[in-house]
Amino acid sequence: MISKFIGKLKSILFKSAASPETPLKKDKKPSKTAKSSKTKTKTKTKTKTKSKPVNSKKNIETLTTLPGVGAKSAKALYEAGFKTTKDVIAADEKELLAISGVGINLVKKLKKLK
Repeated sequence: MISKFIGKLKSILFKSAASPETPLKKDKKPSKTAKSSKTKTKTKTKTKTKSKPVNSKKNIETLTTLPGVGAKSAKALYEAGFKTTKDVIAADEKELLAISGVGINLVKKLKKLK
């Protein structure tokens, strides 16, 4: 019984010692190309993400020009899909009240703008 266990242990140890050498040599070459392709996609996504926050910040800042809308409620409105002040003013009361961070007093102030 012990000899079977030692035999299996030797086979596992020798297989694991022999097999990583061969795949590592093969894996190194593709991993370099994979890294370069990943780097390219990362830079593409970085440029895309840089343009998005700038637009969202500008849109949120324009939403704060509405009476009663602060930074938190402007962010909540923007995340709910209201990108411009016209969108907010044209929205129904129910739509606005469904947004967390927007209360009845704010809705009343916005409805006065219509």
